[in-house]
Amino acid sequence: MKISIVGTGALGGFYGGRLSAADREVHCLCRSDYAFIRKQGLRIIGPEGEWTAQPVARDRPESIGPCDVVFICLKSTANDQLAALLPPLIHEKTMLVMLQNGLGNCERLAAEFGPDNVLGGLCFVCLNRVDPGVIHHLAFGKIVLGEFGRPPAARTHALADMLRDAQVPCEIVENLEQGQWEKLVWNIPFNGLGVAGTVGLDTLENPDAALPTQLGKVLPTDRLLGDSRWETWVRGLMEEIIATAQAKGLSIDPALPGIMIENTRAMGEYRASTLVDFERGQPLELESMFIEPLRQARAVGVAVPRMEALCTVLKKL
Repeated sequence: MKISIVGTGALGGFYGGRLSAADREVHCLCRSDYAFIRKQGLRIIGPEGEWTAQPVARDRPESIGPCDVVFICLKSTANDQLAALLPPLIHEKTMLVMLQNGLGNCERLAAEFGPDNVLGGLCFVCLNRVDPGVIHHLAFGKIVLGEFGRPPAARTHALADMLRDAQVPCEIVENLEQGQWEKLVWNIPFNGLGVAGTVGLDTLENPDAALPTQLGKVLPTDRLLGDSRWETWVRGLMEEIIATAQAKGLSIDPALPGIMIENTRAMGEYRASTLVDFERGQPLELESMFIEPLRQARAVGVAVPRMEALCTVLKKL
């Protein structure tokens, strides 16, 4: 298979690097890191040590041409660029694999390019891009793969096998939407509260009040779980998300919050991607990760006061 990675940041660089190191034909579409990756490759520093990969670095999709698989690893804030980036990469059977957080991203891709070849992948991995072409891999790495609006097909299993051959743990999910909501159980509290922590709990509990004139620091996972008041908010948000998913007819294990919290506690300090974006002054993935889930909760009539308050504060920030 000819593979392209659209968006070679932490996520795209890690998975593109794994596939390249497994001798797959990988073309990485790059921006600011293009010259570095073209010359020196990708360097990944992780639990198993340091390793490098040499994918083909490209700065224009036209220089890549049609591919069999396109992994979309851009932040969802850049989705307005997909209409220009993807057409040179697509033939009639190209698999478009959306590896983004939140809801609504596969729907947008399907509306633009048709639903038949759209898949989604949920990435359970802790990563940060620390320098051009350099990725710090802290933990995990699994992808949960599913078809958009359909059960898994033969191509889904072939793609999962290819990822496993590249040392990427991969599971296949029967219902992609359920997997998306399960991931939101972690993403919304740890990404959202980590940023909302800059205004403090008092402001979060009174979201209509003015923001403080001076912001504090973001709260990594260990800070959120090291304070009982913040942990109460973490658990409360998780319960609201599960209640919304259940109202939509999705079955999520009520034990999931406890499992996720204990796994996260064992990780120590971790800055989720939204915290890193906020500290760098970059746009936040508000629409897909927070606003759309809130919109769907309202649509099914579930009371989500914590999610309402969190979205109000994040919009102001």
